[in-house]
Amino acid sequence: MNPSAMTRIAIVTTHPIQYNAPLFTRLAAEPGIELMVFYTWSQSKAGGKYDPDFGRTIEWDIPLLEGYPFRFVDNVATRPGSDHFRGVDNPTLIRELSDWRPDAIILYGWAFRSHLACLRHFSGKVPILFRGDSTLLDERSGLKKWLRRIFLTWVYRHVDIGLCVGQHNRAYYLAHGLKPGQLVNAPHTIDNERFSADNELRSAAAREQRRALGIADHEHVLLFVGKLEAKKDPAFLLKLLDALDDPTFHVIFVGNGHLEGALKEKASGNPRVHFLGFRNQRAMPETYRIGDVLVLPSRWNETWGLAVNEAMACGRTVLVSDRVGCAPDLVLHGQTGWIFRAEGRSEAEVAGWLKQAAARSGTFAEMGRLAQKRMTDHSMDKLVEGIRQAIPSINRNEKKEGTTA
Repeated sequence: MNPSAMTRIAIVTTHPIQYNAPLFTRLAAEPGIELMVFYTWSQSKAGGKYDPDFGRTIEWDIPLLEGYPFRFVDNVATRPGSDHFRGVDNPTLIRELSDWRPDAIILYGWAFRSHLACLRHFSGKVPILFRGDSTLLDERSGLKKWLRRIFLTWVYRHVDIGLCVGQHNRAYYLAHGLKPGQLVNAPHTIDNERFSADNELRSAAAREQRRALGIADHEHVLLFVGKLEAKKDPAFLLKLLDALDDPTFHVIFVGNGHLEGALKEKASGNPRVHFLGFRNQRAMPETYRIGDVLVLPSRWNETWGLAVNEAMACGRTVLVSDRVGCAPDLVLHGQTGWIFRAEGRSEAEVAGWLKQAAARSGTFAEMGRLAQKRMTDHSMDKLVEGIRQAIPSINRNEKKEGTTA
C-alpha cells in the first residue's frame, strides 16, 4: 500500500481492556492506517476500578495505553460506568470525532447513550464498522423477544459492516437485518504470542506450583479461571470431581466472586480442591499451564469466553458447555477439547470422556498441541486482516495501487 494514502480510523470504546490493547497497538503500526482511540468512560483513565463481581479493585499489571494514540472524552454521567446505558454520556464525542475527520469508525457496542448517538449521527456519513460479540444463545421466545428484535433491527440499520467474532455472533447479526455481504470475519482473539512464549520455562514453573499444592506430575488438573459467579457455574467442577471418583484428578479455582465462600464450604476437607484466588495478567500464562483441562461450564451470558483462547494458546485442552459462544469456533469435540450440553447435562458422561483421555498417556498433551495449533485461525493477523477487508477506503487504495503497478 502507498504509505502516503493514509486511512484514518477512529475507534470508539468505553475503557482500556487487556484484550483490546494489543489490537490497537498493532493497528497503529499498520502501513496506511492512522489510528485514534476515543475512550468514552473518562473516569477509567485513573487505572484500577472496583469490580463488584470479583469483589475487589482490579488494576491490570500489563500496559493498556502504550503503543497507540488515544483520547479520553469527558463523561458527564451522574453514575459513570460501562454497566448501564446512562453510564456513558459524552456531549463532546460527536464534535471531537468530526474534528478528527475519520475515514471509518469502529464502534464497540451500542448500548450506551453516547455510542448510540454516535451511531445515529455518523450513519450514512462515515462508514460504521460495528464490533460486539452478542449471540442468540440466551434468547427466549415470546413478546419480549420480538420487541427486542424490532428494536435491534432498527439499531443495526445504522451499521455498514458487522465485524463477526464467530459463528454465533454472525447468526445474531443476520437475525437483526444485516446481510451476508455486510459481514466480515474478524475473530475474537488475544495476544497469542504472549501466552505461547517461553513454554519450557513456564511449564517448569507450573510444575513447581503443582507440587507445592501436593499434585504429583502424573496426576490431572481441571482448571477454572474466571469470576466465581452463578452464570459460569463453577460448582459444576465439584460435581464433576465426584463423578470422576478418581484420586488422580484435582480441581483448581483461579478467581474470586460471590460464590467463593459457598464453594470453599462445599469443598472443605477435600485435599483435591484448591483455590488460588485472583491472578493478574502477567501470571496467567504460567497459571494456565498448571492445569491439564480448562473447564468453562457456563449456563448463560457467556457470549464468547476469552479464557478458552488463552488456555488453548498455552497448549491446554478445554471442556466447555454449549452455551459458551466460542464453542463451535474453537472446540473440535474429541480433538481440541469437548463440548457438553448445559441443559440436561450429565456429569457421568463428561467424566467418561476425561477418564478415557486420562487412561491413554499423553492424550491431554496431544489435544493441547492441537488446540494451540488451532489458534493460528484466531490470531491478531486474522483480526487485522478482517478489519482491513471491512474498510472500503483501504480496499479502494489497494486497487488503485495495483492498477498503477
